[in-house]
Amino acid sequence: MYKERAAVIGDKDIVLAFKAAGMDVFAAESAAEAEKILKTRAKDHCVIFITEDLASGMGDALEKYKRKAYPAVIPIPSSFGTTGFGMAGIKADVERAVGTDILFNKED
Repeated sequence: MYKERAAVIGDKDIVLAFKAAGMDVFAAESAAEAEKILKTRAKDHCVIFITEDLASGMGDALEKYKRKAYPAVIPIPSSFGTTGFGMAGIKADVERAVGTDILFNKED
């Protein structure tokens, strides 16, 4: 059973900020380590934020959770800034849902 809790997986600097906000935090130094944490913590959290630098190396593991209602796995920028991975995922999901790029399609 999912608990109404949120967690953050990322580098030590970013997770400390979220710990101050009362979230469960898990430091990871590699995508493989983040994937292991995600697998073990997925049943206990309804939302799990993962820094983009780690999420971009997790491939199939993230796809598995996209097909499930819980937990929502959301890429966020790391303490080093954004890589664009999270926004690219949102763009792809919207394109798949509506059949076209309605977010960034700009007319020249």
